[in-house]
Amino acid sequence: MSIAIPAGMQISAPVTTEFAQILSFEALSFIAQLHRAFAPRRRELLALRVARAERMDAGERPDFLADTASVRAGDWRVAAIPAALQCRRVEITGPVERKMIINAMNSGADAYMSDFEDSNSPSWANQVQGQINLYDAIRRQVDFETNGKSYALNDKTATLLVRPRGWHLDEKHVLVDGERMSGGLFDFGLFFFHNARELLARGAGPYFYLPKMESHLEARLWNDAFVMAQDLLGIPQGTIKATVLIETIVAAFEMDEILYELREHSAGLNAGRWDYIFSCIKKFKNDKDFCLADRSQVTMTAPFMRAYALLLVKTCHKRGAPAMGGMSALIPSKTDVEANERAFAGIRNDKTRDANDGYDGGWVAHPGLVDVAMAEFVKVLGDKPNQFERQRDDVQVAAADLLDFKPEAPITEQGVRNNINVGIHYLAAWLAGNGCVPIHNLMEDAATAEISRSQIWQWIRSDKGVLDDGRKVTADMVRGMVAEETVKVTDALKGLDTVAKAAAIFEDMSTRDDFIEFLTLPLSEGF
Repeated sequence: MSIAIPAGMQISAPVTTEFAQILSFEALSFIAQLHRAFAPRRRELLALRVARAERMDAGERPDFLADTASVRAGDWRVAAIPAALQCRRVEITGPVERKMIINAMNSGADAYMSDFEDSNSPSWANQVQGQINLYDAIRRQVDFETNGKSYALNDKTATLLVRPRGWHLDEKHVLVDGERMSGGLFDFGLFFFHNARELLARGAGPYFYLPKMESHLEARLWNDAFVMAQDLLGIPQGTIKATVLIETIVAAFEMDEILYELREHSAGLNAGRWDYIFSCIKKFKNDKDFCLADRSQVTMTAPFMRAYALLLVKTCHKRGAPAMGGMSALIPSKTDVEANERAFAGIRNDKTRDANDGYDGGWVAHPGLVDVAMAEFVKVLGDKPNQFERQRDDVQVAAADLLDFKPEAPITEQGVRNNINVGIHYLAAWLAGNGCVPIHNLMEDAATAEISRSQIWQWIRSDKGVLDDGRKVTADMVRGMVAEETVKVTDALKGLDTVAKAAAIFEDMSTRDDFIEFLTLPLSEGF
């Protein structure tokens, strides 16, 4: 259908009658204002990412910033955390799909992160329908029936947080003055415009998760966008609260600074572990001496991960901010009793460590694991909603600790095959429109697919990329395994016609000479 569009704006995708509700003239004018105000700085910051990556490719190593030492040494705290975000012992995450939203909000978790980013395949239909789904959920009109089954919200539901796309992603279907919109400002702006006042009226607020940040300057850009958005709608400053995912190695050196930039709008930090591992591989991809073992061996107890996890708790609690643990990707099985018990045991172990370290909560990927995770936090917190008061003055983390990349071994044939299998399987589902996929009893999203392809790319090039049986990982070895694993994935995904394309993409990205920064960048062009 035809809709009224502000001057200088273009939409190159279908707008249905239902979509027109979200893409109103007023809403589009609002996001166009955000774009015009912040697009130049966004471009500059993305250029800074490229320049820094080139320096790191040449051997530079990250360190704590000398010019922000006063921020780290300062005695400041973030603004008060609102009541709705005081208790976040268990958060569940998932895409902005209607049934997922209902199940997550009914799961018994304290909070639900609804995701326009890594667990969402970013087609135009998914992005706009996701906005409609959240609009309806906030107003408790999201109920529906399918296949004879009814889905409806309970009286008590999880607190909603929304993750827009990162600064690096465009919304290619929307142009402002001939330039693609930031995907993050599109997602944030539409959600905020339609729902901020409604959320406040219902005792919560517009709460967000911010992904893929690489510096405090990128946090400053988000903060300025928040200030402008609140001014434009006449909403008090500080109403927006945002939790930043620390999921890049460079952001780990700027945790204090990121909290400082967002201090009026901060809801803490989260240990985004899978993207963090991907970031480490990506940033040191050309270092032939860098190498990480099979993905299954790189856990939160690895030296560099342990340092990052403890530093995050210390930093957050020093500043009066929530410290949120990362994702346990394990999921229960309806048919495999042993797999089910492994999932429960893994969740217990992960959340016990986080709670004892001082984290105020952590993530799960499935409603069936909320109670298991909750029990571990309750053991430590008791009736308290959080443990903000627990200072970790005993934690001392130096730059060398964050860069202590172990374990380097073993790398096994099964580890290579698992990366290939998971990568092809996930990409096939993503291309078909599903960005959150259960594979081998784990809930996989774009972050784990990124680990899979980047790890293989780096193993091929690292002098240490050698299997435990003595064979060097090579492009030819990977190509042979891709062909064999494609057969397995095709059998597992009977009827899905995207497997062959996914296999070709995975093989190209794993073996090509240059490294693609994010697999979602070229793939999103197909939507």
